[in-house]
Amino acid sequence: MAIQGIDFAQLSLMDALDLAILVEDEAQERYEEFAAQMDQHRTPEAAKFFRYMVENEAKHGRELLARRVQRFGDARMTVTRAMIFDIEAPDYDAARAFMSPRKAMEAALASEVKAHRFFVATLPALKDPEVRALFEELRDEELDHQKLVQAELDKLPPDSGLSDEDFVDEPAAQ
Repeated sequence: MAIQGIDFAQLSLMDALDLAILVEDEAQERYEEFAAQMDQHRTPEAAKFFRYMVENEAKHGRELLARRVQRFGDARMTVTRAMIFDIEAPDYDAARAFMSPRKAMEAALASEVKAHRFFVATLPALKDPEVRALFEELRDEELDHQKLVQAELDKLPPDSGLSDEDFVDEPAAQ
């Protein structure tokens, strides 16, 4: 997780909304990448779950964007994607060939936990009451998202006990 060039003590509500939108966009794009990878590896159940997460992130991003437009119209964004990395997006190394739905959901759960930690960690630096209220709301939503993913996890049977490495081909002599 990385933030560059954002002073949370001076963060305006518009910038906070932009930051939150970018966080959702980044996570959505990473889930799209993962879904495509799972399609390539012929793991449709994991791909299906990652597409479900794409929709969740997109929906949340649209809701935040609507709030931003209602309050600030088409004012230019000053927070950019270059300022954030891996706030909520699943870690790149979380996707595996032959990934089970359980492993896909565990990767998503870890991402929601990571996002929650981000919002918790930034709260002490926030001075603007509206920004603080937004980040508290986002923090709480991440808990809701964790519960949603955990509920899906709880519906699954246990994994087979096989490791991702059990499906990797041994190197062949040249």
